[in-house]
Amino acid sequence: MKACVDKDACIGCGLCESICPEVFQLNDEGISEVIVDEIPQDLIESAKEAEAQCPTGAITIE
Repeated sequence: MKACVDKDACIGCGLCESICPEVFQLNDEGISEVIVDEIPQDLIESAKEAEAQCPTGAITIE
């Protein structure tokens, strides 16, 4: 599975990074970015939790 962040929708709240820091981090502009090509199997649940908790719906897990 892959994660994607809509950089135009991201408000940089950091919630995704706090939920799943192995997949998401805030970049120098304070916008979330995905730091893995493929989400490791053991992190899919927490990545999906970050997607569900994103206040702007900027995260997509496919």
